Formats: sequence, structure tokens, C-alpha cells
Amino acid sequence: MKNIKIITLLIIALIGFYSCNDDDELVFTASEAEGLVFNTTFLNNYVLNSSLNSNLAERFTWGSADFDVPTEVSYSLEAATMADFSDYIGDDTIEDYAKYNLGTTTSNELPVTVKQMLDLAALAGLDNNPDTDEPNTGQLHFRIKAFIGQGSLESYSSVQTLSIELQETTETGGGAFEISSWGVVGSGYNNWAADGAPKDAPFYTTSTPGVIVSYVNLLDGEIKFREDNAWDNSLGDANVDGILDTDADNNIAVTAGDYKITIDTNDNSYTIEPFSWGVVGSGFNDWGNDGPDAKFYYDYTTDTFKTSVALLDGEIKFRMDNKWDVSFGDANGDNILDTDSDNNIASTAGHYLITLNLNDNTYSIESSNVYGVVGSGFNDWGNNGPDASLTEIQPGVWFAENITLLDGEVKFRQNNAWDVSYGDANADNILDTDSDNNIASTAGNYVISIDFNDPDGPKYLIGKRL
Repeated sequence: MKNIKIITLLIIALIGFYSCNDDDELVFTASEAEGLVFNTTFLNNYVLNSSLNSNLAERFTWGSADFDVPTEVSYSLEAATMADFSDYIGDDTIEDYAKYNLGTTTSNELPVTVKQMLDLAALAGLDNNPDTDEPNTGQLHFRIKAFIGQGSLESYSSVQTLSIELQETTETGGGAFEISSWGVVGSGYNNWAADGAPKDAPFYTTSTPGVIVSYVNLLDGEIKFREDNAWDNSLGDANVDGILDTDADNNIAVTAGDYKITIDTNDNSYTIEPFSWGVVGSGFNDWGNDGPDAKFYYDYTTDTFKTSVALLDGEIKFRMDNKWDVSFGDANGDNILDTDSDNNIASTAGHYLITLNLNDNTYSIESSNVYGVVGSGFNDWGNNGPDASLTEIQPGVWFAENITLLDGEVKFRQNNAWDVSYGDANADNILDTDSDNNIASTAGNYVISIDFNDPDGPKYLIGKRL
């Protein structure tokens, strides 16, 4: 009976439309349609960098709106700088319309780029210039409009508010750098880029012109450096004198461990030195007695080091190279790293993103979702220890090196729980939530990453190194 009433209503509306003048408009507005809710797992804070304009800031997904009518439903993703949407522009003849209406689709998702977020931030009066008085943090608001036809029946989701931060830029460093064209290749990293192996480990630009750096986990073996993941231009060190050359038989012998590799392209000199930072403590690994420290990974977009980690109730600090020669805590509780005595940092059980800024010795510990690898190919589906954590090294990009998998199956899940999990039912390297989507794994050492920014969907890589 309910369907009959709605269909009758639509027929009456159609008759009324043709009997009115051209200037008349008849619109029926429904209350919030059943099922019209955001189901994206949103971040606590979105750090936006103008050098990454084309990157995906967030992929908005939502449930299907149920109008109880067998008609195709369209969706628009709408944004505003005011929580009540009083500033929303819905007129497509106005210049800024596209900044407020981020797209229309009949599917259940729409990607939003960093550039689109920055345009909204500008409308909200935010600024990434540290020399101005405008703030660089604020909030943006989003909702979904579901509608049938030209809007004869429409409904809105509840408003989702996102906290954003515009990465401030300076001329003196400490800001974003870039991925260089050079990378690390070899049996000591990616099995000489064999089929199924990860790409070369990237180098990043620095504040010194011509000097590039890579933070990389190496295996016992040999390496050299090449451009653009190809052999057209490659360098090694035949004379073991710290000067790169193109001689034959110039592979560089390396030993397993975490390293900082620096190349000065001005004179082809290079250095390879042990380098890693990690989280240690009763709040993570029983002060190193229960496994290695939680490794920090480099984020070139902010020139900081980050780790996504599950902490326990207890205390932590940060140390270099899994040793006590260099370690930091916070004796004053001011988020400034120091080497004082009694400087352990209290931790509370939960999932966190920890960031170290070694330019000014500051740090932050923010509650955050953590993605990890789970399965018979790693930890017996969670029965044999926690998942292998990936770190969000840039917004939407998750990464981990030196992950040992077993023969079996794996998938990715959030926060060591099954509320949010992904696999790959189609074997196309695009993550999905389909049933029967476990990913086959083969024993070996791997680099693993997920890129939620990819326009085709969450793209993942499980690259075998050895």
C-alpha cells in the first residue's frame, strides 16, 4: 500500500507540473532517506599541502538512499564553510558553485582532491602563509543530497565535519620536499626489481640543492642507484671510495638494517649510515624485551617521521637504532623532546599516529585509525599476535617495509578488529569489501603499501623483496 501511495503522489506531481506555468516549480522534499549515511572512515585531521594538489584528500562513500521508489537515485556531494550550510551555493550559474558542489553521481562514492579542499579552505579564510594573521586550521562541512529526477523527491544526509590543517610553507626548510628521480635497487632491497618486486626505494630532495636522501630498510646483498626505475642511468661504486661511478662491477655491498643514504649529485659523493627511530616502552614492547621498536617512516610532504601504532597503558619514549645511545622523552609534558632523566611519556591503550619533527624537536601523539596485515599468512588471523601495522606516511598513503609473510592468505583491517576490512576479490590490486576476498600470500620478505588516493580505488602493493 505504501508503494501505491508514493506512485500516486508522483503521478499527481507530474500532472500538476504540466498544468502549471513555466515559472512554477513543484518539489517534494522527504525527510532523511533511510540508508543515506556516510560510511567513510574519516581522519581526525586532514593535513593539506599545496604541492600535492592532484592527490586525493578523501574518498567520500555513503549508503544508498531508500525512497521506497523503484527509480534510479542520484547523489550530490555538497560542502560548506558553515556548519548550518548557510553559505552553500547551489546555483550553477554562480562562479564558485563548483567549489561548493563537488560532483554528482549515481554511484555511492566521490573522490575529493587536495585542490578542492584547499579551494574550500580559502573560502573559509584559511591561509598556509605563516607571515599572515589568517589561521591555517579550521573545519569544513559536507553532506550528501540524494534526489530523483530533477529533484522532485530529495533528501539530505546528516552533516559530516572535517578538521583540516594547511601545511605552512617557509623558505628555510622544515616544509615539504619532493620525490627525486633516483632510487635504490638491488638484491639488498628489491631483488633487482624482479617481477612482483616493489619499485626502487625513493630518494627525496632536501633543503640543500643537489643533495638527496633515502631512508630505507636493506637486506644482506648489493645495491646501486638508478634513475626513473630504469637502467638508462645508474651509478655504483667500483672503487669503494665514496664516489659514485658508472664503471662495470660497481655494485655496493650492504648489510641488513635501516639506513639513511645521502647522495650529493653535485660531486657524486654518497654516504650510507645506520639510521632509524622507533617507539619503545612498557606502552609498546616492554622496553625492547618483546620485539623491536615501532619504526618511524619519513613523510617528505612535512619533513617529519611518522609511525602508526597500537599502544598499551604504560610509558614510552623514542630512541634511535633500537639502542639507548640516543633517546628522547618529554620531562616537561610540553611536546618538546628532551634527554632529561625521568622523561618517560605516559601512554594510554589505543591506536595512534605519532609524529617526530627533528627540525625543532617537537612531537605529537594523535588518536588515529591504524591499518594492518592479518591472516594465515601472517598472524593466524589475529590469534598469534597483533597485525603488522602500516604507517600513514602521507595523507591516504600507508606503508611498511620488512614484513615477513608466510604461505597462506592475508587481508587488511583497521585497528586489529573486523569492523573495517579489505581484501581483493578480483585480483586486480584494488581493495574491496566483497566476500571471499582473501589475498594469497607466499613466504618471503615484503614491502606493503595502500594508496587510498588512487582514482581507481584503494590500490595496494605487496612487493616481494626476497
